[in-house]
Amino acid sequence: MSTEPHPLDPHHDGSPCYVSHARPSLGDVVTLRVRVPRGADGTPGASEVVLRTVRDGEPAIGRAEKVAEDAAGAWWEVGLRIVNRVTSYRFLVSTGPSDFRWLTATGVHARDVTDGGDFLISTEHRLPAWVPDQVGYQVFPDRFGRTETGASVPDWAIPCEWDQPVVHKGPDVPFQWYGGTLDGVAEHLDHLDHLGATLLYLTPVFEAWSTHRYDAVSFDRVDPLLGGDEALGRLADAVHAHGLRLVGDLTTNHTGEHHDWFVRAQQDPTSPERSFYRFSDTEAHGYAAWLDIPSLPKLDHTSAELARRLYAGPDSIAAHWLRRGLDGWRVDVANMTGRMGADDLAHTVAEALRRTIDEVADDGWLLAEHGHDATSDLTGAGWHGTMDYAGFTRPVWCWLNGGAPGGPGLPHGLDYLGLPVDIPVLPGTAAVATMRDVHGSIPFTAWQGSTMHLDSHDTPRFRTVTGGGTDGGTDLDGRGRDLHLVGLGLQMTMPGVPVVFMGDELGLTAVDGEHARTPYPWDRRETWDEPTMDAYLAWIALRRAHVALRRGGLRWLHAGEDSMTFLREHPDQTVLVHAVRRGTDAVELPLHALGPDPTLTTLVGAAATTASSTLTLPGEAGVSVHEVG
Repeated sequence: MSTEPHPLDPHHDGSPCYVSHARPSLGDVVTLRVRVPRGADGTPGASEVVLRTVRDGEPAIGRAEKVAEDAAGAWWEVGLRIVNRVTSYRFLVSTGPSDFRWLTATGVHARDVTDGGDFLISTEHRLPAWVPDQVGYQVFPDRFGRTETGASVPDWAIPCEWDQPVVHKGPDVPFQWYGGTLDGVAEHLDHLDHLGATLLYLTPVFEAWSTHRYDAVSFDRVDPLLGGDEALGRLADAVHAHGLRLVGDLTTNHTGEHHDWFVRAQQDPTSPERSFYRFSDTEAHGYAAWLDIPSLPKLDHTSAELARRLYAGPDSIAAHWLRRGLDGWRVDVANMTGRMGADDLAHTVAEALRRTIDEVADDGWLLAEHGHDATSDLTGAGWHGTMDYAGFTRPVWCWLNGGAPGGPGLPHGLDYLGLPVDIPVLPGTAAVATMRDVHGSIPFTAWQGSTMHLDSHDTPRFRTVTGGGTDGGTDLDGRGRDLHLVGLGLQMTMPGVPVVFMGDELGLTAVDGEHARTPYPWDRRETWDEPTMDAYLAWIALRRAHVALRRGGLRWLHAGEDSMTFLREHPDQTVLVHAVRRGTDAVELPLHALGPDPTLTTLVGAAATTASSTLTLPGEAGVSVHEVG
């Protein structure tokens, strides 16, 4: 849908530089601003800018006014009255009768395009103010820190020594028990402080018949193997004492087959719990199951009683744990929750859960897991954001893959995030096009409220993707380090909430998600890749120190095969980011693309140079960051 970015393209996004307020109510008038750079020859970039919005389903037109002009370009403004819960809009930018360009959230188009990439403002998508400033750290509780709990080891568990390799194939995968606890997590919060992380995200902690715990036997109690309810309370207190936030993991799509509700539903067809599941002779197992896995019966969200108990209202499970110290929920398999056959209640569930959070936690965060395109679910009063696999992880993997498919340097045995093919190796133009298409289909606040992952507990390690090895150990030789750190630079400089999966900062490798759940090697410091750790410390500190990196918009300036360049713009600061995956030619851009008489201060990486009217960005591999004055 989108075209390749040009440094002198007109620009608008949903950030404070371009939208007067991102939390409007019906009836408000929002001031929209468009920056139109001058052409390469210094001529004005537009003689007219026209707003086209859709009001009550019908296009409406508004003419923008030029309100400021300088040697680099002009600012245009127009008011947009908010009359619908979700308002879409675009701009016609023209220098005369023969110049026809639509400016949409996916780019500039010299032709008519669908409304799917128009800018969006939602009166319902109200992101908690604290979220954009976060740097998250994801912990798999069984594998982070070990303490004694006194709990009996259940029959399903296979006890393992802390240094014992994880099994990632075969029936034993979910049952390897390493003995990590929530008190063990609390004992290592100083590591989050050291890294500069501000938020702890835990995968599930409820009692279950596995160590991944997505097969809960109850949502009412924390697993005794992790220390029980009291340990979660102690952890929440410790997290907040460190000035951190705490996000839990709730499975609303399914339970485990041993869940209290499912046991009662099977035993008593007249029980209220019977309506929580869908029993049918036409189902392979006599009941609907997630992906037909019999141990994971799927919840039926047509049940009002299920909603009341699980997520809707102050007496629900979701509300209970928010009151016990959580600052928000990540919801597992959110893309399938409420969707079953002819029923599609996904938005109903998301909106009810969001109302509960608003009532109980006021500023709680609601994050959805979507493994693919989540754009159709992110405009309303439900999810604040998604795990941005579609708009960040996938394009970054394709750009920074460690070699040609099947060729030298490519880790064998990896599939492409669920697809049974090698991870493609694509140019930066393709990666940027994907990012623009995905992020151009949602409100800017939904992009800010989503999380950026180089990997997670469900994927191969990014260090393996970039060529660092497949054995599950640490890439001490640094074979994949350079590309890994280019990805890290992007993760810490783009909109959204960067989330580090425990051990990425050590250079750990793994070929799949189960393999990635390696116990943290606290007592084997010699296995840590110290240059990678140093890079994480530096990049996280950089993000936290610069408001433009946390809260600024994003203006693409350039995309080539081996490089990509963008501006992060905020009323208080502008930052230029230039990422290069491997050595290439220097990139030359018109200097006035950055504004009138810009000066650059290099914050990270190789310096840029300016001569006359040209900005030259280095072609050496890595990420450079420059503050624009």
